[in-house]
Amino acid sequence: MDLSAQQDLGSNYRMSELPKNVVSGHHADARASWDTLMNMPVDEERIEEDPLPLRTRRRTVAKAVTVQGPGTFFGKETRTIEILPTEREGWWFDRADLPDSLRIGVGIHNVWTTGAIVSNIVLRSGSPHNYVRLVEHIIALRMGMEIDDVVIRIDSGDPPLFDVGSMPLVEAMEEAGMQESDYPMRYVTVKEPVAFSQDGGKLLVFEPAEASNPRLELDVGIDFPTAIGQQRIRFVLNRSSFRHGAHARTNTSFQKKLYCQTVGKVFADVRNLGYTNQNVLVAGKHKYHNVPGLMHEGKSLEASWHRAVLDLLAAVALIDRGHFLGKISSYKAGHGMDVDAVNQLYRNDLLTSFSV
Repeated sequence: MDLSAQQDLGSNYRMSELPKNVVSGHHADARASWDTLMNMPVDEERIEEDPLPLRTRRRTVAKAVTVQGPGTFFGKETRTIEILPTEREGWWFDRADLPDSLRIGVGIHNVWTTGAIVSNIVLRSGSPHNYVRLVEHIIALRMGMEIDDVVIRIDSGDPPLFDVGSMPLVEAMEEAGMQESDYPMRYVTVKEPVAFSQDGGKLLVFEPAEASNPRLELDVGIDFPTAIGQQRIRFVLNRSSFRHGAHARTNTSFQKKLYCQTVGKVFADVRNLGYTNQNVLVAGKHKYHNVPGLMHEGKSLEASWHRAVLDLLAAVALIDRGHFLGKISSYKAGHGMDVDAVNQLYRNDLLTSFSV
């Protein structure tokens, strides 16, 4: 099915109707979450901006660059990432400390887990020792930086956690520049509008790209029982919106940060967790415990921008059949649901090519 010939669904549909096809969860729950999202005020809207231009050729970086930072799970250790050009299609992690291991392809088939105590996407290939944790803040760049093929060489399975979201990686890729390859660019979308629902009011909706206006549009709502509260942003993905969201740190509650630094030390996953007041946004019940970022009209939208750009887009980057176009709406979802939804897109054969 070539969606370049499909009639547009129209903006009225996009704003009013829940898809009939609810792939997982209950339709009534999905409807309630959809109605809640649609009735939330939009705190920031960047929907009229130009999208990323469509391309016919894939790109890799023009030169190698290096980035360093404190480890995420071993905060006292310095971790090094090398961003390398490649003639191989796709994004690949290369564990420099495991020279005999396979490179780990960035794709839904290599997802090992999304974490338990600390929610994050973990990729693995072959041996259980050959893994990389917290990859979302890295692989999200596949969606916003227009780099389709790259090798990320890392000196352990523990990537760095930066004080300013993923900006050091964004700036490194900008420094590296880009060059076209001989491989054709591929785009995909969903065959029909589909919804995914989970307990707790969580919802994800994927809609096909419009033939007359192909782009990736996101409508993301969050609702936390902390100072973060309710937030909703709507934007079209382009270099500017991605760069803006890449400034956003991950967030945690004050109670969870306290837990990780006390009782949580019993567990290997959090024993040496490198969270600080600089690299995460800490939200108490009624106020932030450090300075929030990405202020817009007097309200911090750091949490919603992080959710949209560095979490949700990371899951979309796991779609390795092509660069995804369409619209994604998200309400109260997280890594586990994101990855499960992408998995279901594959299992139910819901993806189709989109011709440029």
